Amino acid sequence: MADIEKLTEMVGYQDGSVVSRTLIKKDVGTVTLFSFDKGQGLSEHSAPYDAMVTILDGSAEINIGGELHKVSAGEMVIMPADIPHALKADEAFKMMLVMIRQS
Repeated sequence: MADIEKLTEMVGYQDGSVVSRTLIKKDVGTVTLFSFDKGQGLSEHSAPYDAMVTILDGSAEINIGGELHKVSAGEMVIMPADIPHALKADEAFKMMLVMIRQS
């Protein structure tokens, strides 16, 4: 049986912090929920596989390969493999990160 869950309720906000919850972790990829308090973020880094970010609540700035993207609830962006990216919360926000490993 499958359980129905509200993604926005599966990870909570914490003052001054980034919170994560891994939903799926397989050899082929992962699905992770994150919440970021306002002003929190992830420093520039890259990954060897494609990643899709879906904003569930709030808004953020995501820099991909030097190009700034402002995203908000209901929007998504693909971060290509091996391209440096970083993000910062404009306001408290939640996102779902889906990473698919390349063969």
